[in-house]
Amino acid sequence: MEPTSTSTFKKASAGFRTHLPDLTSPRFTTAKTQDATSYAKFFNDNKAPPWLHALTQAWGKLFNEPYKGVTSDGTVIPGLYKIQDEGVPIEEIKAAVEKVLSKLNQTQKDKLQYPINAKEWRAWSNPEMLLRNFGIRLEDVPEDVTLAVLDVLKTTFSPEGYEKAIAAMEINHFLGEICEIPKIMNRYSYNFLLFGTPSATKSWGFSVYGHHLCLNVFLKGPQIIISPTFTGAEPNIIDEGPRMGTSILYPEGDLGLKLMQSLPKESQKKAVIFEQMHDPGMKQTGDLTVDRWNKDDQRHLCGAFRDNRIVPYEGVLVSDMTVEQKKLVLDIAEQFLLYHPAQARQKRIATIESHFNDTYFSWIGGYGDEDAFYYRVQSPVIIFEFDHHSGVFLTNTEPAKFHTHTIVRMPNAGDYGNALREEDEQVM
Repeated sequence: MEPTSTSTFKKASAGFRTHLPDLTSPRFTTAKTQDATSYAKFFNDNKAPPWLHALTQAWGKLFNEPYKGVTSDGTVIPGLYKIQDEGVPIEEIKAAVEKVLSKLNQTQKDKLQYPINAKEWRAWSNPEMLLRNFGIRLEDVPEDVTLAVLDVLKTTFSPEGYEKAIAAMEINHFLGEICEIPKIMNRYSYNFLLFGTPSATKSWGFSVYGHHLCLNVFLKGPQIIISPTFTGAEPNIIDEGPRMGTSILYPEGDLGLKLMQSLPKESQKKAVIFEQMHDPGMKQTGDLTVDRWNKDDQRHLCGAFRDNRIVPYEGVLVSDMTVEQKKLVLDIAEQFLLYHPAQARQKRIATIESHFNDTYFSWIGGYGDEDAFYYRVQSPVIIFEFDHHSGVFLTNTEPAKFHTHTIVRMPNAGDYGNALREEDEQVM
């Protein structure tokens, strides 16, 4: 994933380099002595930082809710998704997973495998914190097992989608090097879970999750659902070392900004739901399960454990846009769905386009070339969220373009392929 230009690379590098953390602070000197497990234990024992600990408690409450699905008004619309042939190389994916299983002992297999309807589908989270250590962790198994897991991703995803996932992992490794805590953040700081039994015809799937990369994959014959997904980066570019030039999430940001800037002024005004990234209008109740903003999620609404969130439609209708602007929405969809194999991706995009009459585009923040921003594309069959963030490891107190979060959801029980499952396969 190469930067779009030399100027982009220089600007991004200069931007985040001015916000490097003080590695002599207790936060980093303590973390240097810890691995992922002891780091998580320290977090839970000390409830620090308090804002993140409070959020994890809210996440626990949400995790205990039965799965329903993201909706716009609390009611799931049935019949939006259909079983179809998407040309997915299911035999090759099945063989790749079976290769992983062949390398594991029984204890490891027992840790990796879950029933098809297991609640652990919904256990993913995006902080560096190992909050729920389910499945196998790539850094804790022999490298041949890790490489076999990566081959599962390579076999399942499109070539460009696989490169995107690897870029997210490599940037996580780079952040670990910057902060001198490679045992906490590295390219293998991810958990891999298998649901059901690999099959060429029946329902099954897998998930991989860790810092800034969470991918849930449901398979049924030659059909695939990759949702929810979370892809992020801080910073979103590697500016030194063997992976120098690796970048991620620039196309999604550039396309959203281009769309917003192309709208007529009245439509821009209608699209903007809050003028500032942390707007006083984002009223806080103190209930992190429903509040519009928190320090970790910031503006995005559909991240970890938000499987049942009600997200009302906001902004402007895509059906009111010009042909060129509608094409930009489809280009955004192409980038957000990049993990999907080409044929599956095109079928998903065609479904999205068929719902343009009830698809909305909304915006938070400014829309000048240098502004940080949030945007959302939302319809009955898709939610795309793009959000620039303030620093978590870097020190910028305001959102910046070098820290990005993106989310994909399939509302109305589409996540985890739930709408395509038999009754006894429904996610818990």
